[in-house]
Amino acid sequence: MSPKISGGSSSFDPSIPLLMLIILLLAGGIAFGLVYLRQDPIDEALAGDRVVNTLFVIEDRGKPLASYVFLYYPQTAKAAIFDIPGEVGLILQGIDRVDRIDTIYDQRKIEIFTDEVESLLGIDINFYVILTVEQLSRVVDLIEGVEIFTPSPVAVYEPGQMVFFPSGLTRLDGDKARSYITYRLSDGVTDQVNFRRQRFFLGFIKRLGEQNHVLRNTAVSRQFQSMLTTNMTQRSQIRFFNEFAKLDTERMNIQSVGGNIREVSGQVLLFPYYEGSLIKEIVRQALSSLIRRLEGSFSDRVYTVEVLNGTGITGLAGRTAELLRSFGYDVISVGNADRSDFDSTEIIDRSGSEEVAKTFADVIRCDNIRPEVLPSDDYEPEIGIIIQNLEYKADFTLIIGKDFNGRYVSGG
Repeated sequence: MSPKISGGSSSFDPSIPLLMLIILLLAGGIAFGLVYLRQDPIDEALAGDRVVNTLFVIEDRGKPLASYVFLYYPQTAKAAIFDIPGEVGLILQGIDRVDRIDTIYDQRKIEIFTDEVESLLGIDINFYVILTVEQLSRVVDLIEGVEIFTPSPVAVYEPGQMVFFPSGLTRLDGDKARSYITYRLSDGVTDQVNFRRQRFFLGFIKRLGEQNHVLRNTAVSRQFQSMLTTNMTQRSQIRFFNEFAKLDTERMNIQSVGGNIREVSGQVLLFPYYEGSLIKEIVRQALSSLIRRLEGSFSDRVYTVEVLNGTGITGLAGRTAELLRSFGYDVISVGNADRSDFDSTEIIDRSGSEEVAKTFADVIRCDNIRPEVLPSDDYEPEIGIIIQNLEYKADFTLIIGKDFNGRYVSGG
C-alpha cells in the first residue's frame, strides 16, 4: 500500500466555476432591474407632491431665440411660465464677468446655461427640451399645426416669398410657425416681438396636449424623439406632454424677467430689479399659487388692480404698477388719490376672498386691508326688474402712503 503524500498537490473542484457563473448571472439580473425596471423619472416626479420644472429653449443659429421655464404642479394641474430674455445681465459664474445670459449658451453644455437660470430664478430645473427653429417647424407639422390669434393682418417679406398672417384665429403650419417667431418688422418693438413668441409658445404647449394621442404612436414617437434634444426618455416625453391636455392655456400668462436697461461695454443689458431678489420672490409666489387649492375659480383668475398715489412723490404709482404686473396682476388704472398726505398704505379688497387678498398684500408687505362688498345688482321695484350695476371696479385698489418705500411698506 502506497503512502499518501499531503501538501504536494491539490484537487480541482468543478463546482466553483458553476457557483461563480450563478453569482455573475444574479448580479447582472439585479443590475438590469435597477437600470431598466426602476420607475421612470417623469412618473416619479408627476406622482410626487412637488413642482416639476422644465427649461424649454427655441434655438436659432446656436443661440436661444426664446427660453422659457415651465413650472407644473401635477396635483392641481396648474402651471406657470417664465420668459428668460437673452439680454438679461448677470455676473456669470462660468466666465466670471458681467454679460448677457445667452453668452454662455451652448447646446452641448446645456448644464452651464441651466445652472445660471436656476440661480436667477432660485429653483432647481429637472428637465430640459431644446428645439432649433428648423426642428420646431417639423414638430409643428407633426402635430398638425399650432393655432394663434393675430389682432391685425401682417405681411412678412422673406427671400423669394411673402408670408401673410391674416387677422383672427389661424392655424400655422411648420414653415409659417418658423416665420411667425423669427420675423421682425423694421419698426418692431422688442416687447411686441417677445409677446408674440410667448403667445406662440402657449399655443404650442396647448397643441402638444391636444395631439398627444398622435405622439403615442410608436413610429410618430420615434420621429418626435429625433427632433428634440432633451434629458427625457421617449416614454417620459409622451407622459409629460400628456399633462398639457389638463392645462387651461387661455388663462395662462407668461411672466418675463423685468429689470433696468443699462449699457455695459457697448452692450445693452437688462439687469433684474433689486439685484435679482424680485424675480426670485415672484417665482416663490407663483409656486405658492400653483399648490394652493381654492374653491371656485379664484385659483385661476387674473386679478385686477387700481393703483393710486397718495403721496407727493411723482411717478410712484407708475413704478408700483410695473412691480405688480411683474407678479402677474392686471393693473387697469394708475392715478393720484384724492389727497397726497396718506401716512399709511391701504388696500381696498373687492376680491371676495381673504386668502387672495392676503396673497396680494404680501407682495408689498401691507397689513392694512379694508374689505369692500360690491352690490351685485340693484333692484328697481317700480318696474320689477333687476338693473345690473355697470360700474366696474378693480378687485383691489392700492392707495400708496408715505410708509411705502417703492418696494415694501415699512414695518409691514
